[in-house]
Amino acid sequence: MANISDISRNACQLFGGQAKQGYDWWWHSFTGYDAETGEAKPFFIEFFACNPAYGGGEPIFGPKPSYVMVKVGSWGKDDKAQLHRFFGWEQARICMDVPFEIHADNCHLSETETNGTVHVLPEQTTAHPEWMSDAGSISWKLKISKQVAFHVGYGASKLMRQLQLFEMFWHAEGMKTEYEGEVIWNGHRYIVRPKDCYGYADKNWGKDFTSPWVWLSSNNLVSEITGKRLTNSVFDIGGGRPKIGQLILNRQLLSDFWYEGKSYEFNFSKFWTGCRTKFECRETDTQIIWHVEQRTWHNKMVTDITCEKADMLLVRYQSPDGAHRHRRLWNGGNGKGTVSLYRHGHLIDRIHAENVGCEYGEY
Repeated sequence: MANISDISRNACQLFGGQAKQGYDWWWHSFTGYDAETGEAKPFFIEFFACNPAYGGGEPIFGPKPSYVMVKVGSWGKDDKAQLHRFFGWEQARICMDVPFEIHADNCHLSETETNGTVHVLPEQTTAHPEWMSDAGSISWKLKISKQVAFHVGYGASKLMRQLQLFEMFWHAEGMKTEYEGEVIWNGHRYIVRPKDCYGYADKNWGKDFTSPWVWLSSNNLVSEITGKRLTNSVFDIGGGRPKIGQLILNRQLLSDFWYEGKSYEFNFSKFWTGCRTKFECRETDTQIIWHVEQRTWHNKMVTDITCEKADMLLVRYQSPDGAHRHRRLWNGGNGKGTVSLYRHGHLIDRIHAENVGCEYGEY
């Protein structure tokens, strides 16, 4: 059920039990171009919030963390970093209604725009290991236009959100998103353009993080059969080990390939489609490698992606219970590979993908 917008799923979910043990984040990733050299560089911007019930005037770390974090950064062999800026809940304002909106000092996010600054000095990273941050500086001002959504179905429906049964929820309101504006990264200006930013926007929320943790997505796609650039296409794969209350669904992924205006969805929660998934993620000395095979009664998708570890970050998060379980959560924006799409056993297309957003971690 792809490309069905539902911005109610983007509203802040930190109520009920999740107010005392819960997180909610809004993720954005895209490519910008150096204003002087034209060199491409991928960036990410995330607004992360946890445990408002314990909040106050300052961010709280430790066994009951409570804060709003602005997590921003860049991938690539040169000048990669993740920068964190923290606010107490009384220093931030998150609209709990629809459409959502977040304000924290000069950092702002809504469905249609974002702007802000984060500046972390080297001596601050040493003095504050609880910040989990590298050193660096970024400012940004961007317009956001979400083009294609991945609606995962009843798993994130209003009832399921109210019951808060899943350990980790997911909604991709903009699995293909156009960004426009600029980023100043460590003194260098980057231009972000709608048609070649290869942008992505989603959100996750819940009580803890899944393990294994898998994510793959790209809309920089070219048919290897025809050589044609696929301008109305995007794929998105996510999941790992969903938990519904005490029930554990081992090694399950949700995915959709919006291929030139038609959805090919592989969703384990829609059992009547006969969805089956096999995947393998592995780490070599220099690369992270993903192989995913998914099929329903009618369709099949085989995805093979590789990302150089030199381009990636080991991203750092604190769970709502204060733990740091994911110690090797690889995250990147420069993945490359192929996706083969079949219908009734016949190859529809073999697609070359670049600028793949990718993630893998297991504990």
